[in-house]
Amino acid sequence: MEPQAVPSRPATYREVFAVREFRPLFGSFLLSTAGDELARVALTVLVYQRTESPLLAALTFAIGHLPWLLGGPLLSAFADRLPRHRVLISTDAARAVLLAVMAIPGTPLPVLLGLLLLVSVCSPPFESARSALMADVLEGERYIVASSLTNLTLQLAQVVGFLAAGALVAALDPSAALLIDAVTFAVSAIWLSIGLQRRPAPVVAAGESPRSLWQDTREGLRFIGRSPRLLAIVLLLWVGTLFGYAWEGIATPLTDELGRGATALGVLLAANPLGVTIGGVLLVRLIRPDVRERLMAPLIVLSLLPLLVGGLVVATAGPGEVSFGVLVGLLFLSGLGASWVLPLNYSFVQAVPSAYRGRAFGVAVSGLYGVQGLGALAAGFAAEGVSPSLVVALCGGVGLLAVLPPLLGYRRTQGHMAAPTAAEGPSTA
Repeated sequence: MEPQAVPSRPATYREVFAVREFRPLFGSFLLSTAGDELARVALTVLVYQRTESPLLAALTFAIGHLPWLLGGPLLSAFADRLPRHRVLISTDAARAVLLAVMAIPGTPLPVLLGLLLLVSVCSPPFESARSALMADVLEGERYIVASSLTNLTLQLAQVVGFLAAGALVAALDPSAALLIDAVTFAVSAIWLSIGLQRRPAPVVAAGESPRSLWQDTREGLRFIGRSPRLLAIVLLLWVGTLFGYAWEGIATPLTDELGRGATALGVLLAANPLGVTIGGVLLVRLIRPDVRERLMAPLIVLSLLPLLVGGLVVATAGPGEVSFGVLVGLLFLSGLGASWVLPLNYSFVQAVPSAYRGRAFGVAVSGLYGVQGLGALAAGFAAEGVSPSLVVALCGGVGLLAVLPPLLGYRRTQGHMAAPTAAEGPSTA
């Protein structure tokens, strides 16, 4: 695979939206993400209200990520074995049905958590198919602008979802949030069914003989494992995300430490994605493509240092308007720095041939969601012994040290590209 020439200017949003299939991929992602945040916050608050346990609240927040860790690469291989449009439509329809059942009032807590786990099992094949299809329908600078727009969408949807969840939980009950989430998945499935082109499965289109699901999964892991460049990218993504977002698992007890309620919880959780939204727009629209990668290290530091400072401020100053306002501002600043993931994502796409994208994205995203789940659980364990604000400070301080080795590995492998297998032949993806 030959490195792509650096374009002289960024693509425009108009050029990206001119691609017909991008529109349903973009819009359905916005709907389902906002609905997910509604459900996740509602269930986390419900569990904390019933148990007053930071660990159980963190487990509820993390349970959506655990299927990625336990079976993400295996489930993601479906994105390369089945038509990708079919994977997207069927997983959204299944989640709509499961969430409608969860919305039934009076459902026991263990049943709700079990159904939430089933809903989460649909995420690995859906996200891998969506990411791979995005790379199929968009090329070059259009892809990175679309990726930034999707990331912006994710953050805006989280902002809206978190704020709406706080207001709904304060005014109504979790069942309302779950029902809204079910509707978003149903609308998403219909939109994707209407708007996506019918394509054959990638392995069929490439003329390959059928293989077992385990073979496809192993091949995706081997492909990343034999590429120093992909390993460096994936490790940087995982470590930076692990420490940058572990604190979200204890957001509910952190809000309680601040003496605030459900509405403040929504504001606290929305501050970071709002920062990511603005940071992503600034990075893509104002920074030249050849400069973005050089900003990676400063942005990673900016994503972690405010967590250290914010946690220490709350731990020393205690609850109050000032502590809450300072923490919200620092979480917003951390979000600005978290836009480092955009140039990293583009580097990953450049290094992966098209036929391997579903599996490679599956491995990368499985680890990404897996470390988020593990980070939330670790934060929950820590908050059983120390204050939630000190856990936030630890996330930032330890993260600044832990991110150094993968960042150095990323720098060393710049210019390296992952080679396709002999059976696949050259690729220009």
